[in-house]
Amino acid sequence: MTSIGAFEAKNKLGQLLDLVERGQEVTITRHGKKVARLVPMHPGFNREAARAAVRRLRERAEQRKFGHFDWTEWKSFRDSGRP
Repeated sequence: MTSIGAFEAKNKLGQLLDLVERGQEVTITRHGKKVARLVPMHPGFNREAARAAVRRLRERAEQRKFGHFDWTEWKSFRDSGRP
């Protein structure tokens, strides 16, 4: 979490909004005391949930015995028919 003084926050509001838009929280202080907090409207990216989803996908692929994933083969499928 980023902490910034009120005077500096006023001058850098655009930059602070960019940080918040990327999921960070910003605390605004006045004379060293916390007075406000900027937080994203929607919760940020949840890495643990994403990792759990990937783990489930891999488990299902193993259950269905899809075998090894060959990137070169799939790239050739993707590129076939392109000029």
